[in-house]
Amino acid sequence: MSITAEPTTTPAAPPRLRDHRVPADGIHEGPRLLRRLAEGAEGRPYERFTLVPQGPLIGAEIRGLDLSRPLADTVRAELDRALLEWKVLFFRGQHLTSAAQRDFARGWGELETNPLLATGDAKDVVRFDRSQVPTFENVWHTDTTFRENPALGAVLQLREVPPYGGDTLWADMAAAYDNLPEAVQERVEGLRAVHDYLPGFARFTSADHLAAFQDTFPPVEHPVLRRHPQTGRRTLFVNTSFTTRITGLPQEESDRLLRLLFQQAHVPEYQVRFPWRAGDIAFWDNRATQHYASGDYAGHRRVAERVAVVGDRPH
Repeated sequence: MSITAEPTTTPAAPPRLRDHRVPADGIHEGPRLLRRLAEGAEGRPYERFTLVPQGPLIGAEIRGLDLSRPLADTVRAELDRALLEWKVLFFRGQHLTSAAQRDFARGWGELETNPLLATGDAKDVVRFDRSQVPTFENVWHTDTTFRENPALGAVLQLREVPPYGGDTLWADMAAAYDNLPEAVQERVEGLRAVHDYLPGFARFTSADHLAAFQDTFPPVEHPVLRRHPQTGRRTLFVNTSFTTRITGLPQEESDRLLRLLFQQAHVPEYQVRFPWRAGDIAFWDNRATQHYASGDYAGHRRVAERVAVVGDRPH
């Protein structure tokens, strides 16, 4: 009796695809790690106000507080926890006087002055009137990183809003770091970068005005990765307005790496966008975020006042 061998089949070869590589230095599709709290930290409910998240990662509206009145220590402590956990807090319809806005900000420390910008009712109140002079719009940045001690945070109030546009966006720079490729995280470990006020301000300030402050604000170095002094989280601490180069790298290599790091603020999953109404307040952690004022209201007036809190030396 003869046995007939079973016919064998050859597996089909996988289809050949043309080269579809994209440049390595970019932001690519795929899942994002969206971690709002430091590793191991647990969220707790808020007892002294209502907190309404504006997204899963960054931004929360606070309801039930009148910021024109002094805050009890217990309320201020809980607000501080909310700021650390959500990075930017929004308060609708507060309509604070400049004095009340300053009093609120003083709950977090000494107030910062900025001679490079126009002031309001006091020297520590910066006034942005877009109808008069262009300011920091349409660019992602972190405030005053050209100082040895950049601002801890800022309290911004819109005095006058345009009929449309003029929103502000914030980006979580801890999430931006978390989602860097591992090779890039290793590459930037221990690097330092130079920050200078000139690139950002030169866009809308005369050379005569800027020259007067070159001795007041010499270039400073900060770590590319900042460790938050309260949460311990690592955050990217470079920004388009003020970071000019990475120390110790050839200019071309520095420019290429900075371009990659600057892009990280542009990822929508790391952002929150706030549509303003007159009298609204935003309070953000300047150590953990970048922000972007959208200049999409041409022909209309937008007036804002900002009070900033002096921060510490990044490390």
